Amino acid sequence: MSTILEVLHRTTYSYVVPVRFGEHRLMFRPLAGHDLRVLDWDLTTNVPWHAHWIQDTFSNSVAVVTFDEPAAELTFVCRFSVEHYGVREHELPLESRAEKLPLELTPDEWIDLQGFLRPHSRDAIGSVAAWARDMLRAGNHETRPVLQHMMDYMREQFIYRTRDVEGTQEAQETLRLRSGTCRDYAWLMIEAVRCLGLAARFVSGYLYDPGLDGGGFRGPGSGSTHAWLNVYLPGAGWVPYDPTNRLTSGHELIRVAIARHPAQAAPLSGTWVGNPADYRGMDVRVDVRRIS
Repeated sequence: MSTILEVLHRTTYSYVVPVRFGEHRLMFRPLAGHDLRVLDWDLTTNVPWHAHWIQDTFSNSVAVVTFDEPAAELTFVCRFSVEHYGVREHELPLESRAEKLPLELTPDEWIDLQGFLRPHSRDAIGSVAAWARDMLRAGNHETRPVLQHMMDYMREQFIYRTRDVEGTQEAQETLRLRSGTCRDYAWLMIEAVRCLGLAARFVSGYLYDPGLDGGGFRGPGSGSTHAWLNVYLPGAGWVPYDPTNRLTSGHELIRVAIARHPAQAAPLSGTWVGNPADYRGMDVRVDVRRIS
């Protein structure tokens, strides 16, 4: 059974005096597939603008926007609706070579997945790799139990904390602090499973919270952009894992962009020209609701 979801994402930048804006890049359009269909999509701003669309190296849709006039406030409003068919991870059978770790990859898979197999940070080879090996022993080398144990451990042993600072913590820092945001959790798990020989990629998007519609699930990450990861498992393909909410299936995750590293999946980036002291701040509001 499918679910129709609507997302409204509003971002406002405020300045003391009118400033000029450089090029901005927006990644708000959902990444469609057999499990997710885009029904409609719209983007508006309060400043006259021009836009063209490109696909980046991961085939994400990117709007490249330029502006004609200075302004003291710049607002982007993105609204879209999708039909979500749900993900049923445990109904997807694994090939026998993927049932236990280390799994075997074909020569073509080795070539195609190289960028997603190598840990990004050298430090991840130390503390993060040691933590990953502990998860491996606890999961008895069976692939799915190992991945589930990682998510269980993070949910039970870590403290979820929102953070206004841009960027993502290094994986070893999240492990040391035992706390972070959804993007920090996702990045730690990505680096950890890469240390175990699995290909993993960063995913950004939105979290639908059925609790807002009277359902039973209320998880961290709702009401803002959200982040999780995909792990490539032969037989099942790219499988979603959300360590923040321990999700691997369902209608809750609305995919917008995929990347090798979190910085490549920023929802909105751009420049402005003016006195740094003129910047007053940014306000982001996200509403995700079921409409059918």
